[in-house]
Amino acid sequence: MASLLNPYISFNGDARQALEFYKEVFGGTLDVNTYGEYGDPSGDGADNIMHGSLKTDAGYTIMGADNPPGAAHSAGSNISCSLSGDEAEPLKGYFTKLAEGGTVSVPMEKQMWGDEFGMVTDKFGVTWMVNVVAAQG
Repeated sequence: MASLLNPYISFNGDARQALEFYKEVFGGTLDVNTYGEYGDPSGDGADNIMHGSLKTDAGYTIMGADNPPGAAHSAGSNISCSLSGDEAEPLKGYFTKLAEGGTVSVPMEKQMWGDEFGMVTDKFGVTWMVNVVAAQG
């Protein structure tokens, strides 16, 4: 198997909602495991997500989890998820859906490098960059 690079997003108690939202945006199959399944099922955070994996219809994987019980959440601004390709319709659709309840910082529009590009921070605080590659020729 070839090596893969997948975004793994940390959440502060809302990983299930976020991953279900991403499933609505991208389609695919979502598998989640809770802390309760692998520890004390009655403890604090037992229903929180220990590991979630969304295998999207487009063939990529988004992973995420809630912070472990008692661990501090650090929402960093040092990472963004980037979607790019030449299929404009699905990419623009993802952008539109991710923007629902979020904040668009760069509207989806043609950029100086020739591609259409937009950037949005979704309602869970995750920044997404979407780039539609311009047709060559």
